[in-house]
Amino acid sequence: MSTKLHHLKPAEGAKTDRKRVARGDRGRGGKTAGRGTKGTGARGTVPAGFEGGQLPLIRRQPKRPGFNNPNKVEYAVINVGRLDEAFEDGAEISVASLTERGLVKKKRPVKILGHGEVTKSFTVDVDALTATAREKLTAAGGTIVD
Repeated sequence: MSTKLHHLKPAEGAKTDRKRVARGDRGRGGKTAGRGTKGTGARGTVPAGFEGGQLPLIRRQPKRPGFNNPNKVEYAVINVGRLDEAFEDGAEISVASLTERGLVKKKRPVKILGHGEVTKSFTVDVDALTATAREKLTAAGGTIVD
């Protein structure tokens, strides 16, 4: 015997009616409708992110993303090209002489970067130098105090 479309039925137990809660004071879904008695959970006004009075996660997080390393050294930087313009041949370049001329700000260690050309020889005594700056300064006949 062949099955016909109008004879098809879903399997037993496959289709169930949805539970209609809060319909009368008898039975499992009545009166408080499974929400308990009183309190925020019994009402439909719980804001998103509410944690029952505890400081919410969104407010416990720091305002800005990222991590600030307290041990990070921030250098005042200057290029060798600026040194060539600002100082005469044979000058001694130190943190004090750079701050005196207004080339770097005070209260920061100084680092010399290798951008630009050097035509004069200098005696350099600063906190840090890049490899290219060291190369260019020594190639021009300068000395570096470590």
